[in-house]
Amino acid sequence: MPYQGGPMTEAMYYVLLTLMVPGHGYQLMQEIQKISGGRVKMGPGTLDGLLGRIENEGLMEIETDDGRRKIYRITDSGKEQLRLEYQRLQAMISDGKILDERN
Repeated sequence: MPYQGGPMTEAMYYVLLTLMVPGHGYQLMQEIQKISGGRVKMGPGTLDGLLGRIENEGLMEIETDDGRRKIYRITDSGKEQLRLEYQRLQAMISDGKILDERN
């Protein structure tokens, strides 16, 4: 089922972010932790389920599969959705500046 748009989960956002550079599962887990400054840690079970969902939605695909290790990469649709989510998050941050103005 193609991705319907709308807000992404934090986990989905970070997986797509890391897939800007193709990689295998363990690499993705390490990169998510690195990009998030250690704030987001994803285990293999969570990642596998999420990769399946993201693939079914057409946001990423398997680049290679040697039977031992799969290399995943983001699709053009995935890049587009990631950019839209990034813009949505930026707008939320901008909207939140009201907190600074009212203190």
